[in-house]
Amino acid sequence: MKEAMLYERIGGKKVKCNLCSRNCTIPEGKRGFCRVRENREGTLYTLVYDKVEATIPDPIQKKPLFHFAPGTMTFSISTVGCNFRCKFCCNWLSSQSQEITGRSIPPKEIVEMAEKSGCSGLSYTYTEQTIFFELAYETAQMAHKKGLYNTFVTNGYMTKEAIRMMAPYLDAATVDFKGAGDPDFYRKMMDVPDPSPIYENLKEMKRNGIFIEITNLVVPRIGDSEERIRKLSSWIIENLGEKTPFHLLAFFPSYQMNNIPPATSETLTRLADAAEEEGLKFVYVGNVPGHERENTYCPSCGKTVITRWNVYLRKMNVTFDGKCPHCGEELNLGGLKWVKTG
Repeated sequence: MKEAMLYERIGGKKVKCNLCSRNCTIPEGKRGFCRVRENREGTLYTLVYDKVEATIPDPIQKKPLFHFAPGTMTFSISTVGCNFRCKFCCNWLSSQSQEITGRSIPPKEIVEMAEKSGCSGLSYTYTEQTIFFELAYETAQMAHKKGLYNTFVTNGYMTKEAIRMMAPYLDAATVDFKGAGDPDFYRKMMDVPDPSPIYENLKEMKRNGIFIEITNLVVPRIGDSEERIRKLSSWIIENLGEKTPFHLLAFFPSYQMNNIPPATSETLTRLADAAEEEGLKFVYVGNVPGHERENTYCPSCGKTVITRWNVYLRKMNVTFDGKCPHCGEELNLGGLKWVKTG
């Protein structure tokens, strides 16, 4: 247990948490919506500071990050807890846990584990890493000193203050939309009152130089609107750039939504076509191993420059500075100092 960052006392023994966009007001003796930050006599504590649930070396493509440090391995960590209540969560045993569980691993040891595993960096992932911010922050600082990168896999529902604090140590982020950002979907399926802070946070990440990739979970019948995909694609182009990688991920039955069928390859292809028609240059299909849109194609000459299968990189043919070797087109590749290219 450790005193939390980013909170304020607001009278008596109440506190206001300023870590995520819920901005919970927490009475003495109670926890916030995330279940892992507790007010004890007017001081807010994180209960998961060193309670690590998962420590796993992963291919960076699993996050998914296709344009940042491609082909590297990343050391993934997570704790219990989340600030969303997604009915379809595939990691619900951890994210929706009512108990504080996990092995005590301090930041220094996490970085040492990452180095010993041969990973090029760390990813804070699986559950929403915002709610274990203190652990991520201290670990990221130490990782940077060791020359390792740091990435977030996030729902994007933190505060701008949290982004600015983490930005000097955060190299890249995958920001996960569901239902293409439809406010009704967020309210009914995820217990999120308003997704609009996510858009503002994405702009804040860009202002702070964080490399960004966007994912969107496609849920059949209730979260597969082509109109919403086109709207989200247009927003990405206008605010983040047309070369921002955009991943359409297939839903599969999980948690409280086992009665919904998986998203089909045909649906994902149709939505990917729509995103490209709006002007996005790098549109991917995920959770469908072998799909042609797992690969990266040069938006100028159309040649295949990176070949993947599922979360594994098979072949990369780009210049040392991240351009197409055939025509010189810039491919929006980040983190290349950790990658052997050419």
